[in-house]
Amino acid sequence: MEDNWECAVVGAGAAGLSAALVLGRARRRTVVFDAGEQSNLASATIGGLLGFDQRSPADLYAQGRRELDQYPSVEFRDCAVAGGRAVDGGFILEPDDGDPVVAKRVLLATGMRYCPPEIPGLAELWGRSVFQCPFCHGWEMRDKRLATLARGEEAVHSALMLRGWSDDVVLLTNGSTELSVQDTNLLAAAGVVVDDRRVSELVGADGQLTAIAFDDGSRLERDGLLVEAPLRQRSPLAKQLELECVSNPLSADAIAIDEIHRAHPDGVFAAGDVCSEQPSLAGSIAAGAKAAMIIVQSLLADEFGLPYPPV
Repeated sequence: MEDNWECAVVGAGAAGLSAALVLGRARRRTVVFDAGEQSNLASATIGGLLGFDQRSPADLYAQGRRELDQYPSVEFRDCAVAGGRAVDGGFILEPDDGDPVVAKRVLLATGMRYCPPEIPGLAELWGRSVFQCPFCHGWEMRDKRLATLARGEEAVHSALMLRGWSDDVVLLTNGSTELSVQDTNLLAAAGVVVDDRRVSELVGADGQLTAIAFDDGSRLERDGLLVEAPLRQRSPLAKQLELECVSNPLSADAIAIDEIHRAHPDGVFAAGDVCSEQPSLAGSIAAGAKAAMIIVQSLLADEFGLPYPPV
């Protein structure tokens, strides 16, 4: 078994890299596990992140790794963590490529698994012309023929959101009859067309949607589709470390944290999509930095009696 690390950061997306940067600059011995499963790698570009707008997600993560190379206390492991448990004075994590690691603190930044609807053809278009966040993809979809596939209140919300980027928006109810008269009138006033046909397939190539096929054999030509994609835990660590998970509008099992990012009072923290109610790259970067600052203070409390939690 390897000697102790002061902090293990599980996940090397925006939150994990941001946290590692703060920990490295604080001269804390930190191991970062990077399984290469960042959710936005499916996208061609990043939308709306200052300094990286319209650059690729891979560029962001490569730049983060390069910046961290100058901090000798930070080490990367290109692997997932398959298991973990609490022990006296810290935690044991079990990478899937080597010996267990002991750490005094653990930061979970494993991100979440996006679960879009299971429609034939969707997987090949996901993150390109089929998307979940209009703020991330709306600019690239501006003035194009768009559709949204959703139900209930979310259907009205997503259709009206898309109207900010295009005046050609169709709401696909997929056979649902949940829209009220008020909703129907609101959508009509905004120029949104409601289509009740059942979707059978998405048609496209090279990441570009060209049409939506329906059960009756007809098609609707579209350039982009907004869909609901609930988030689910990607990593088993939240369950293994016996962390509390809560439901929010986007996820049924987000990790519960307090105001200083603690997921467990004995030394587990969380940041980024894994615990956020509104996932975003900018928010994840901020959350990772904040969590890391609290972790540093908790370590200083152990060493020198620094008051913790901070006031």
